[in-house]
Amino acid sequence: MTNDAPLPLSGLRVIEFTHMVMGPSAGVILGDLGADVIKVEPVEGDHTRRLVGSGAGYFPMYNRNKRSIALNLKDPKGLSVARKLIAGADIMIENFRPGAVDRLGLGYDTVQADNPGLIYCSAKGFLDGPYAHRTALDEVAQMMGGLAYMTGPPGRPLRAGSSVIDVMGGMFGVIGILAALEERHRTGRGQCVTSSLFESTVFLVGQHMAQYAVTGKAANPMPVRISAWAIYDVFETSDEDAVFVGVVSDSQWVKFCDLFGLADYAGDDSLATNAARVARRDEIIPRVRALFKSFTKTALMEKLEHSGLPFAPIAKPQDMFDDPHLGASGGLVDVSLPNGGGTQGKTSLPALPLAMDGRRCTVRHDLRASGQDSRDILKSLGLSQAECDALIDDGIVVQYDE
Repeated sequence: MTNDAPLPLSGLRVIEFTHMVMGPSAGVILGDLGADVIKVEPVEGDHTRRLVGSGAGYFPMYNRNKRSIALNLKDPKGLSVARKLIAGADIMIENFRPGAVDRLGLGYDTVQADNPGLIYCSAKGFLDGPYAHRTALDEVAQMMGGLAYMTGPPGRPLRAGSSVIDVMGGMFGVIGILAALEERHRTGRGQCVTSSLFESTVFLVGQHMAQYAVTGKAANPMPVRISAWAIYDVFETSDEDAVFVGVVSDSQWVKFCDLFGLADYAGDDSLATNAARVARRDEIIPRVRALFKSFTKTALMEKLEHSGLPFAPIAKPQDMFDDPHLGASGGLVDVSLPNGGGTQGKTSLPALPLAMDGRRCTVRHDLRASGQDSRDILKSLGLSQAECDALIDDGIVVQYDE
């Protein structure tokens, strides 16, 4: 979507008390879609900004299209500012440990008294139940929800290679928020929406639960699963690279045989159905591996490009920066990196993965320094210049000035 086009959620205000990934991912979705998202940070800034190693990308990925106010919530004056922000908001998001915001005086029962129309989203580890008191992380949920078991080889549970559950929990939070907004159109009242890591994980592995229910046999971990199709694997090429290729229908089997000159397979009626091919997979796969090994990666992909057969190179995350499809389709958006990292402090990161009326979401607010918008946000609450100055001078609010 272009910067001057009306955005679906423009006019909605979101107050975000979040850190790490789950809560911020919900906020960035709403912000990309046009909501005015105000991120409330502690006076020292969101600690996510300072993560290293595998956490170094969390903040830049999930905090564009937000404004920032740095606020001391332990001071009554700072808490009063927070309450004023929430009182004028449509949506609030928090993802702190169970009970943390309640102890601050920002729990749902407290703030909804000032704002009955508020949609209050709590992004937690668990929904209500025996586990609700526990602190959860993405990895915790993947382990106890069955996803790590399904991802790794037998006896070696392995988390997925990104914060898939944190992001999915944030997405379900947004789904709940949008549903609550629609209900508010009818009733005028808001509500508390809770999304969770554990239940999101269980939803993901529901297909394997259903498989057990249908077959009576437990699903094997993905590395040793019995494939639903005869050809559905990663194949080595002659230049020591690899390509994934799948043949997932009877019509695709016909195309595959014709494309690669497998006349004997094409004429074998006993291989006409998928179930029959799966039964003879041990015969088919070695021949296909040898066939693909005669191609370079580039040659194999060129042959497959317009065939209609599913295929994919084995890419790394950093390869996406130069992906021609993402570059041409608006799939990457430009953001500034904290501390001047990257090339001249700029990089390109994934846009929201949807198009509306053929338009993609863009960046309206680049990544903000902690408290960069504090004074403007205070003024929007009706505070005078003197009142803003007093809060900043007393250290209750931090205003970042370049």
